[in-house]
Amino acid sequence: MKVDKIVKESFVVIGKEGSASDGDGFIQKLWDEANSHFEEVAHLAKKDENGNLIGVWGAMSDVTHSFLPWEDFKKGLYLAGVECKDDAKAPEGWEKWVVPGYEYLRVENDGNDTFSKALKYMDERNISLVGAVHDFTCPQTGKNYMLFPIRKL
Repeated sequence: MKVDKIVKESFVVIGKEGSASDGDGFIQKLWDEANSHFEEVAHLAKKDENGNLIGVWGAMSDVTHSFLPWEDFKKGLYLAGVECKDDAKAPEGWEKWVVPGYEYLRVENDGNDTFSKALKYMDERNISLVGAVHDFTCPQTGKNYMLFPIRKL
């Protein structure tokens, strides 16, 4: 398991929001909806100097939108979306989240056990989770990561 530390200042994600209480498969449904209507937010997305998207996020929060970990790692909110300009306004049917800045453990998501392996890694090193874990896809490499917040900025 490849783990490194990164720091990410507060950022904006605009996407389709759902809750674990929506039932099995709700995350895939959110991604299907976000991807099939991406043109509605494409102009708001942050891009690098080459015009590539900066990031695709599966942002997570507790049910109060406080960005705390999911209750029992089973109850929480998920936002399937794209990193956007700070002043972007979410179109109708989309939600805007301003994710606080954190220092993260970034773990390459290479299987169904990545989450549990990362929690074990943190536990063995006495590292505490201070916020909700996010899924991140790097558009340039196509690699998927899980970001575990360990210190709020």
